Amino acid sequence: MHYKGYEATIEFDEHANVFNGEVVNLRDVITFQGSSAAQLKQAFAESVKDYLAFCAERGEEPEKPFSGQFVVQAEPDLHKAISSAAQRAGVSLNKWVVTTLERSVR
Repeated sequence: MHYKGYEATIEFDEHANVFNGEVVNLRDVITFQGSSAAQLKQAFAESVKDYLAFCAERGEEPEKPFSGQFVVQAEPDLHKAISSAAQRAGVSLNKWVVTTLERSVR
Protein backbone atom coordinates (compact mmCIF):
# COMPACT_ATOMS: atom_id res chain seq x y z
CA MET A 1 0.00 0.00 0.00
CA HIS A 2 1.11 3.56 -0.64
CA TYR A 3 0.05 6.89 0.88
CA LYS A 4 1.80 10.28 0.53
CA GLY A 5 5.06 8.57 -0.46
CA TYR A 6 4.95 6.13 2.44
CA GLU A 7 4.89 2.41 1.66
CA ALA A 8 3.46 -0.28 3.92
CA THR A 9 3.51 -4.04 4.07
CA ILE A 10 0.47 -5.97 5.21
CA GLU A 11 0.19 -9.29 7.05
CA PHE A 12 -2.93 -11.19 8.03
CA ASP A 13 -3.27 -12.50 11.58
CA GLU A 14 -5.65 -15.43 11.17
CA HIS A 15 -6.03 -15.91 14.92
CA ALA A 16 -7.19 -12.34 15.52
CA ASN A 17 -8.83 -12.13 12.07
CA VAL A 18 -7.21 -8.76 11.43
CA PHE A 19 -4.75 -7.26 8.96
CA ASN A 20 -1.64 -5.62 10.45
CA GLY A 21 0.34 -3.05 8.50
CA GLU A 22 3.68 -1.34 8.97
CA VAL A 23 5.35 1.47 7.04
CA VAL A 24 8.60 0.09 5.64
CA ASN A 25 10.34 2.90 3.78
CA LEU A 26 11.58 4.85 6.81
CA ARG A 27 13.28 4.17 10.12
CA ASP A 28 10.52 5.54 12.37
CA VAL A 29 7.84 3.02 13.27
CA ILE A 30 4.29 3.51 11.96
CA THR A 31 1.84 0.63 12.38
CA PHE A 32 -1.88 0.22 11.77
CA GLN A 33 -4.54 -2.45 11.47
CA GLY A 34 -7.99 -3.15 10.09
CA SER A 35 -10.40 -6.00 9.55
CA SER A 36 -11.21 -5.09 5.93
CA ALA A 37 -9.44 -3.50 2.99
CA ALA A 38 -11.37 -0.26 3.50
CA GLN A 39 -10.53 -0.14 7.22
CA LEU A 40 -6.90 -0.94 6.48
CA LYS A 41 -6.59 1.87 3.91
CA GLN A 42 -8.24 4.34 6.29
CA ALA A 43 -6.08 3.25 9.24
CA PHE A 44 -2.94 3.59 7.10
CA ALA A 45 -3.84 7.14 6.07
CA GLU A 46 -4.76 8.08 9.64
CA SER A 47 -1.53 6.63 11.03
CA VAL A 48 0.56 8.62 8.56
CA LYS A 49 -1.43 11.79 9.33
CA ASP A 50 -1.00 11.16 13.08
CA TYR A 51 2.74 10.68 12.60
CA LEU A 52 3.03 13.94 10.66
CA ALA A 53 0.94 15.79 13.29
CA PHE A 54 3.04 14.32 16.13
CA CYS A 55 6.23 15.52 14.47
CA ALA A 56 4.73 18.98 13.92
CA GLU A 57 3.66 19.23 17.57
CA ARG A 58 7.21 18.44 18.67
CA GLY A 59 8.70 20.87 16.16
CA GLU A 60 10.54 18.03 14.41
CA GLU A 61 10.84 17.29 10.74
CA PRO A 62 9.11 14.01 9.95
CA GLU A 63 11.34 11.40 8.46
CA LYS A 64 10.84 11.37 4.73
CA PRO A 65 10.60 8.18 2.72
CA PHE A 66 13.97 7.16 1.34
CA SER A 67 15.62 9.70 -0.96
CA GLY A 68 16.78 7.21 -3.56
CA GLN A 69 20.45 7.78 -2.83
CA PHE A 70 22.79 5.50 -0.90
CA VAL A 71 26.51 4.84 -0.78
CA VAL A 72 27.88 1.40 -1.54
CA GLN A 73 31.41 0.36 -0.67
CA ALA A 74 32.93 -2.49 -2.64
CA GLU A 75 36.30 -4.15 -2.89
CA PRO A 76 38.41 -2.57 -5.67
CA ASP A 77 38.24 -5.73 -7.82
CA LEU A 78 34.44 -5.77 -7.66
CA HIS A 79 34.29 -2.03 -8.39
CA LYS A 80 36.47 -2.58 -11.46
CA ALA A 81 34.35 -5.55 -12.61
CA ILE A 82 31.03 -3.71 -12.38
CA SER A 83 32.51 -0.63 -14.02
CA SER A 84 33.67 -2.82 -16.91
CA ALA A 85 30.24 -4.48 -17.11
CA ALA A 86 28.59 -1.06 -17.30
CA GLN A 87 30.95 0.03 -20.07
CA ARG A 88 30.26 -3.16 -22.03
CA ALA A 89 26.52 -2.52 -21.63
CA GLY A 90 26.99 1.07 -22.82
CA VAL A 91 25.50 2.64 -19.69
CA SER A 92 26.74 4.58 -16.70
CA LEU A 93 27.87 2.72 -13.60
CA ASN A 94 24.86 4.14 -11.73
CA LYS A 95 22.42 2.97 -14.40
CA TRP A 96 23.99 -0.50 -14.47
CA VAL A 97 23.75 -0.85 -10.67
CA VAL A 98 20.15 0.39 -10.56
CA THR A 99 19.11 -1.97 -13.38
CA THR A 100 20.82 -4.91 -11.68
CA LEU A 101 19.20 -4.11 -8.33
CA GLU A 102 15.77 -3.75 -9.97
CA ARG A 103 16.13 -7.20 -11.50
CA SER A 104 17.11 -8.64 -8.11
CA VAL A 105 14.07 -7.34 -6.22
CA ARG A 106 11.42 -8.08 -8.83
